[in-house]
Amino acid sequence: MHFRKLDLNLLVALDALIRHQNVSLAAEELHLSQSAMSSSLSRLRRYFNDDLLVQVGRSMILSPLAEQLEQPIRDILVKIDASLMLKPGFDPTKSDREFRICVSDYMLHTLIPHVIEMTQEQGCTVKLNFLPQVSDPKKELDRGGADLLILPEIFCSDFHFSEHLLTDEFACVVWDQSDLAKGDMTMDVFTSAGHICMQPPNSNPSFETHSYDLQGVYRRVEVRTFSFSCIPSLIIGSNLIATLQKRLIDKAIAQGLPLKLFPSPVSLPLLNESMQWHKYQNVDLGIIWLRKLMLEAVTRLAK
Repeated sequence: MHFRKLDLNLLVALDALIRHQNVSLAAEELHLSQSAMSSSLSRLRRYFNDDLLVQVGRSMILSPLAEQLEQPIRDILVKIDASLMLKPGFDPTKSDREFRICVSDYMLHTLIPHVIEMTQEQGCTVKLNFLPQVSDPKKELDRGGADLLILPEIFCSDFHFSEHLLTDEFACVVWDQSDLAKGDMTMDVFTSAGHICMQPPNSNPSFETHSYDLQGVYRRVEVRTFSFSCIPSLIIGSNLIATLQKRLIDKAIAQGLPLKLFPSPVSLPLLNESMQWHKYQNVDLGIIWLRKLMLEAVTRLAK
């Protein structure tokens, strides 16, 4: 199909070329040969009268025009994709649709097991692909890389729809045989002790780190890790403090880990986790079903 003498299939190629800035990787994504993708790039260059991708050393960079085209083209393709999903009815027990969901490992460890359990009980045939959170969650929605984000409310974009999912609070946790477990968790103890904290790879700081930073609270961080869920195990045998979501601590203690929980001496805001989805998918019956499933899983989690 052509529009104003442009083969609209070339927009898909241009989108891949802009995202990867590499002919081979774009060809691989679209299951094309490298020569076919090179031919598409040549046709796009002739149509726009612009190089679009410029060779600089061993890499390719976007031309100014390609940078301007990136968001409008991605927006068009996401809108088309969302429109194609607007089929009458959605049956999760008959659909083979894959839902891509960006989550933290905290959510994977606490809420998502209930989500999977419910899909199994209901005989669902859909596929769930859980992806790690990234530095720019909104971009994942914009580019169609994710169908649903689950993230702290403060990190939600105003550009897309969102809905509250659950609330948790933070607490301090230590090994129950450590010196820290013998007394109270005072501010002096908190600031003088070593800490272990989670630092998301190539992403925003974790919510509790962000909260401490806003209040000017200094922690002597001795250990950093990319995972929330591993911290309860890492703390055993140490004289370190971790600030974690209470649901995560409660689950670890229920599983028999030798831990002791203390209220944080620092007043931290509640953690409000939200779901966010693309504005063009607001009436997508599959996304509506997925959101409802998540809320039902929260009810099961709270029991």
